[in-house]
Amino acid sequence: MPDNLWVKCPETGQMVFHKDLEANQFVIPGSGYHMRMGSDVRLKSFFDGGKFEIVPIPDVPVDPLKFRDQKRYADRLKEARTKTGMPDAMLTGIGTLDGLTVVAGVQDFSFMGGSLGMAAGEALITGMFKAADLKVPYILFVSSGGARMQEGILSLMQMPRTTVAVQRLRDKRLPYIVVLTNPTTGGVTASYAMLGDIHISEPGALIGFAGPRVIEQTIREKLPDGFQRAEYLLDHGMIDMVVHRHDLRDTLSRLCSLLVTERKHRVGMNNVKLRKKAMPAVTPATEIKLPATPEQLAGTVKPADTAGRETDNKPLGAPSQQ
Repeated sequence: MPDNLWVKCPETGQMVFHKDLEANQFVIPGSGYHMRMGSDVRLKSFFDGGKFEIVPIPDVPVDPLKFRDQKRYADRLKEARTKTGMPDAMLTGIGTLDGLTVVAGVQDFSFMGGSLGMAAGEALITGMFKAADLKVPYILFVSSGGARMQEGILSLMQMPRTTVAVQRLRDKRLPYIVVLTNPTTGGVTASYAMLGDIHISEPGALIGFAGPRVIEQTIREKLPDGFQRAEYLLDHGMIDMVVHRHDLRDTLSRLCSLLVTERKHRVGMNNVKLRKKAMPAVTPATEIKLPATPEQLAGTVKPADTAGRETDNKPLGAPSQQ
């Protein structure tokens, strides 16, 4: 019998049959604990009918620093690719969400802890640029331990590069929504993961820069209960909402529909303003307050020449000289 037929809840120890867990979107039925979802499964559950088109990413150098710790970095990449079937930690797809075209990216923790390297950075940037070109929302599901140490400064440089890509979406007034899942830490939290227009988190997700154990050892104090968890961050204004996975798709659909409608309204209003600026100025008519004086009427009304002779430009009502 395979070992992975039953899954144990990390919180309560409840054993759940793996088919039941998949049918429940990887949420433990009893405790509500949100297990991690693979990138492919996440996108299939997100897009209409589970159909989407994968956005190809540019090739990047493999192991440019020839890094080695207990294993060679190149060997670690091979193992991760064999285990997950993914080229790297990011998977980006284009599809529809309740009929609205969107681009969505998923950072998969199962691939070297979802760490940010050159390939993941390129996937993020490519996805954001694709959304900007199509003028559609970009939604990012994040699960990462931070920058990939095996790529050194090349990994850290992805932080400003992805920030520039986020700015392109803002310049085009396109929605950028971030869904924070367990865990989201390190340089990912310090860059694009916290630059969204709206930040949503799944319940109980760990979100922060350094881990709570490192912080406690540094400040030598006991941290509050629930520190760096999604609910704690919501109470302290760091994120906008905590949404159960079963309600996540409907929530994202409503937000995208609202933000896209608002963007079209703003663009329409800007076009109206441009048309108004282009219209020639109209000289306002002379205002006459009643009762009008003969002098006012003389300045606005020309006397008619009914007899075919020259007219004197006398105010109406003035006596004629015989």
